[in-house]
Amino acid sequence: MRNRLQQMEKTAEERIRAASDAETLKNIRVEYLGRKGEITVILRGLKDLPPEERGAVGQAANRLKDRLEELIESRNRDFNEQALQERLLKEKLDVTLPGTPMVSGGKHPLTLVIEEVENIFLGLGFEIVEGPEVELDYYNFEALNVPADHPARDMQDSFYISDEVLLRTHTSPGQVRTMENKNPGLPVKIIIPGRVYRRDDDATHSPMFHQVEGLYIGERVTFADLKGILMLFAHKIFGQEVRVRFRPSYFPFTEPSAEMDVSCVICGGIGCRTCSNTGWLEILGSGMVHPNVLRAGGYDPEKVTGFAFGMGIERIAMLKFGVDDLRLFFDNDIRFLSQF
Repeated sequence: MRNRLQQMEKTAEERIRAASDAETLKNIRVEYLGRKGEITVILRGLKDLPPEERGAVGQAANRLKDRLEELIESRNRDFNEQALQERLLKEKLDVTLPGTPMVSGGKHPLTLVIEEVENIFLGLGFEIVEGPEVELDYYNFEALNVPADHPARDMQDSFYISDEVLLRTHTSPGQVRTMENKNPGLPVKIIIPGRVYRRDDDATHSPMFHQVEGLYIGERVTFADLKGILMLFAHKIFGQEVRVRFRPSYFPFTEPSAEMDVSCVICGGIGCRTCSNTGWLEILGSGMVHPNVLRAGGYDPEKVTGFAFGMGIERIAMLKFGVDDLRLFFDNDIRFLSQF
């Protein structure tokens, strides 16, 4: 048996060195080392040999097995190197040229604005909270002083899943949810960024867009606090030179209510097409929290007051970056997005 192994080794080595391609080498491996290969058969048949021969034959067979595996692996490396050289010559590649650089991505412009808004209010002591995008009618309307027959619903009744469940039309439901969770702790100082949904789709509206809601409740919170914080926000986001004004308005969940305008960031307040020649641009709505909303959140409006505000992130981004069509933010055009 040992003579047979010696002869097998000599023959196998000659065949391996003479192999002309990887396929021939593969066949040689199978012939000697495969499941039915010659060496495998010998190792499986050790039990049939006399006990005094098993050890020597087993060691010789395993040694031959390792030797052939090493030779086959070495020959395979030769074939791979040869194939690489042939491919390089065929393709005429200049391997000294620098490789193609990886293009790194960047944050979406809306993400940049959301993070900037968050950082401003975090610096003012506000917390960031989140609310569900699939919302109950109670939190989206009823708890915000908008009963079923209220005309304000006409502008927001949008994507209903059932009579009591819809995609939230604003981030305001987070006000009552937060008040319920924090009651009776004071103060409540939060902002609620997130996606909202309405039936709008044109150059300045989208059926899905982003809002940031703000809420501040305490024992002696006044409209002066509202003005001070929002004026500081406007100067942080648009620059110290921007002017701010408040106009009386109406929202069911605040009383009194006000729209906040800033001097046009395009013309500096002189008047242009963007601001309809008024010199002013509306950026958010605000007001003192309505007593009914405080009650829905578990607070006594005779003991605490608060203010709330809400802004559209796309609106802020359009003014900040000089974008005239909101739909550009969602077209996924890399030429547009790479500018930010």
